[in-house]
Amino acid sequence: MADTARVVIIGGGVVGASSLYHLARAGWTDCLLLERNELTAGSTWHAAGNVPTFSSSWSIMNMQRYSAELYRGLGEAVDYPMNYHVTGSVRLGHGKERLREFQRVVGMGRYQGMDLEILAPDEIRGRYPFVETHDLIGALYDPHDGDIDPAQLTQALAKGARDMGARIERFRPVTGVRRENGEWVLETPKGEVRCEIVVNAAGYYAARVGALFGRRVPMMVMSHQYLLFDTIPELEAWTRETGHKLPLLRDVDSSYYLRQEKMGFNLGPYENPCRAHWATPDDPMPEDFSFQLYPDDLERLEWHITDAMARVPLLEKANLQKVINGPIPYTPDGNPLIGPMPGVPNAFEACVFTFGICQGGGAGKVLAEWITEGATEWDMWSCDPRRFTGFEDHDYCVAKGKEVYGHEYAIHFPHHAWPAGRGKKLSPVHDRLAALGAQFGAYNGWERANWFARPDDDTSEAAQKTWDREGPWFGAVKAECEAVRDAAGLLDLPGFSRFRVQGPGARAWLEGLITGAVPRPGRIGLGYFADEQGRIVTEMSIMALDEDVFFLISAAVAQSHDFSWLVRHRPAGAPIDILDVTNEFTCQILTGPKAREILAPLTEADLSKPWLTHQSAQIAGHWCQLVRVSFAGELGWEIHCKPADAAPIWDAVMASGAPLGLKPFGMFALNSLRIEKGYRAWKGDLSTDYTVLQSGLERFVKWDKPDFLGKAALEAERRRGVSRRFVLLTLDPGDTDPPYMATLWHGGEVVGETTSGYFGHRTGQCIALGMLRADLARPGTEIAVEVFGEKRRAIVQPDAPLWDPANDRLRA
Repeated sequence: MADTARVVIIGGGVVGASSLYHLARAGWTDCLLLERNELTAGSTWHAAGNVPTFSSSWSIMNMQRYSAELYRGLGEAVDYPMNYHVTGSVRLGHGKERLREFQRVVGMGRYQGMDLEILAPDEIRGRYPFVETHDLIGALYDPHDGDIDPAQLTQALAKGARDMGARIERFRPVTGVRRENGEWVLETPKGEVRCEIVVNAAGYYAARVGALFGRRVPMMVMSHQYLLFDTIPELEAWTRETGHKLPLLRDVDSSYYLRQEKMGFNLGPYENPCRAHWATPDDPMPEDFSFQLYPDDLERLEWHITDAMARVPLLEKANLQKVINGPIPYTPDGNPLIGPMPGVPNAFEACVFTFGICQGGGAGKVLAEWITEGATEWDMWSCDPRRFTGFEDHDYCVAKGKEVYGHEYAIHFPHHAWPAGRGKKLSPVHDRLAALGAQFGAYNGWERANWFARPDDDTSEAAQKTWDREGPWFGAVKAECEAVRDAAGLLDLPGFSRFRVQGPGARAWLEGLITGAVPRPGRIGLGYFADEQGRIVTEMSIMALDEDVFFLISAAVAQSHDFSWLVRHRPAGAPIDILDVTNEFTCQILTGPKAREILAPLTEADLSKPWLTHQSAQIAGHWCQLVRVSFAGELGWEIHCKPADAAPIWDAVMASGAPLGLKPFGMFALNSLRIEKGYRAWKGDLSTDYTVLQSGLERFVKWDKPDFLGKAALEAERRRGVSRRFVLLTLDPGDTDPPYMATLWHGGEVVGETTSGYFGHRTGQCIALGMLRADLARPGTEIAVEVFGEKRRAIVQPDAPLWDPANDRLRA
C-alpha cells in the first residue's frame, strides 16, 4: 500500500525541519518530511550560522526576530543540546547615508520590541575593543545578534517535530510527481507517497523539485566562501577575562562580517565581482551535491581580507585554518520563496533561502500559517513566490542573483534603479521616452519612465544613492507635476495586470468576493478584496463591459497574485472564465485641466461622460478604451489600447498637446500627485497588515449585501470599534521624506507607523500616509514622525485630499 500523509515536505534542511516543527505545533501532526540524503546535507551543513535580526524590510525583520526568540528557548523546549551564542553585533557606518539607514532600522526594531542602539565613534571600542575607528562616523549595536550551530538547530527542530508525531524519512528522494483524484502522488525509490499538500523546501535543489510540478523556480546558485582562522592568544586571553565572546562585527560598506569562532575568527566576505555556479553548460549541477564544497578561490577575496586585517589588526596574527566554499541559492531579489506555488494546486514553496539559518524559524511559522490558516499573521509579500510572474528566465536570475550577492549589504535607496537584468519588457513607445530623456525603472520587468531628465541633470547611478529629497530628479519631477496641474501630462504605463472575467453568474460571484458594489455596465469602480479576517488582500479596478463581462485591472507586480486569488475563489464547476490578458493591452494616462481640449480634435468620443465611466473609442483612427479616471487626481483619462496602436496614439496626443503645454511625466511625479490625494498604493498602504475599516475604506463596504468574504470579521470590528485608523499627515519638511514603517510618536509612546511618504509638489508639503492609534486620528492632532532618528512635527489632516479636497478638478 502507498504511504500517506496530509502534508509532505521535500527537503531536510533547517527550513524544511522548521516547517515540519511548526505544522506539528499547529496540530497538523500527519506530516512527513522526505530528504534525499541526511538532514542538513544541502546548504545547511556548511552555513556559517549567523542569526541577525537586522533588516530594512519590516516583514523580514519580523521573521528574523521571531527566529532569534524561538532559538533562545528551543533547546530546552525540545530537550536537545544546542550551541547558541547571543553575542550582539556591531555594524560599522562610514558615511551619512549609512547612519540614516541604521537610524531607520533602530526605529523599526523599537516598534518590534527590540532595543537597537546607535553608537558614536568613541563608543564603538567599548563594545568591540580590537577595531580601528578612525574613519567611522558611528555604528549600530544589536544586542540580539549571535550565532548558532546549524546542524544542532536542524536536529532540534526535527526532534521537536517527531516528538509531536510528525515523521521524517532520510535517504528517500522524490523522483516523480503526478496528480490523481485531487491528491499528490510522490514517486520515490521506496514506494509512492500520497498526500493532500506538498511543500518544496529543497534549497538549492528547489528548481529540480519545482520542475516535477511544471514550475520554473526563479533562482540561481552562488559560490560563497568564508574563512576560519586558528586561535589568537590575545583574543583567547580577552575572552577568558571577560567571560564572553566578541560581538559579531560587520563592515557593511566593505561588505564582510567578522565573527569570533572559538578563540579565532570567521571572516565572511560578499565580494564583487563574484562567482555563480551551475549557471553555464560547462558547469552543470551534479546529480548529487550532498555534504560537498567547491574548491577554494581566495584570489577574489584578497581585497576584503586585507581590509578586514586593517580594520581589526588582531586578524593579521591569525593562521588561516580552513576555507568553506559552498553553494547558496538566490532569487532575483535575494528574498526567499515562502507561500503558494504559483499555478499549482495545494502546493507551497519554502525554498531559495540565502540566509536560511536566521530566517528558518520565522519561515516555518509563516509556511505553517499559509497551510493551516490560508493566510499569514504578517503581510509577507516580500517573500511571496507570486511576486515573480514568469518573465524571469535563467540569464535574468543569474544576473540579478550576482547583483544582489555583490551588494549584499547595500542600502536600498528610494530613487535608485538597480542596473542588472534590465530591458526585459519594453513599451511600444520606449524609444520615444528615451529620446525625451526618460530615466527608467523596472516594474515587474516593464521599463517605465521614473522621471525625465533635463540637459544638465545628473543621471549617474551614483547620484541616485541618497535619502535626500532633493536629488537630481527633484527639479524635473516638480516641473512634471506643475505641467499636470496647469496644463496636462502624458504617462506611459505598460504592464497593468488585466483579467477578463465573464460568464453566467460572474457579477453575482464578484459581489460575494469584494466588500463593495460591482459597477453597472459602462461604469468602473474600485473593488477591495478582503480575506476572512477582513484584511486587505488586493485592490482592483472593475470595468463592467456588460452585465456579466468585466475587465479587472490591478498593479503590474500583482499579476500572479491576483490571478491566483481569483482562480482560487471561483466556485467549482461555475461557468465563469477568468483569463489573464495582461500582455494584450497597454495603457497611457492623459491628465490635467487641458486633457479634454487635447483629446477633442483626435476623437469622436463623448468627452462629456462623467468621472468613473468608460467607452470604446478611436484616437487618431486607432481603437482604445477611454476610461474617465486619474490616479493623479486631475481631469483625465486612461487610454487602454492594443500594443500595436500605442505608438500612433502617443504621437497624436503629444502633437495635439504640445501647443497647450502637455509634457510627459513619470512614476516619481505620479507618486507625488497620488499622495496629495491620499490615494493608497498596494503592498504599502494596502496590505494584509490592515483591515478594510482600519484603512479608512468603509465607503467601499456595502453592508446590506447578503454576504461577502470577510463580512463577519468586518461587522465584528465595526461593533467593537477599530483600534487604529488610516491618516494623512503633513510634516515639517526637513531634508528627507518619511520611509515606509517610520514610527509615529505621541506623549513618549509609539502610536503608529507610516505606510508611505513623499513630497507633494502641487501643495508644497511633505506628506505621509499611515496608521495611527484610533483615539489620536482626529484632524489637528499633533504627533511626531521619527524620520532617520529625528522626530519631526506632523499634523493629522481631515479625511479628504490635500489637493482639490472636493474633487472638483477631478470631476470637471
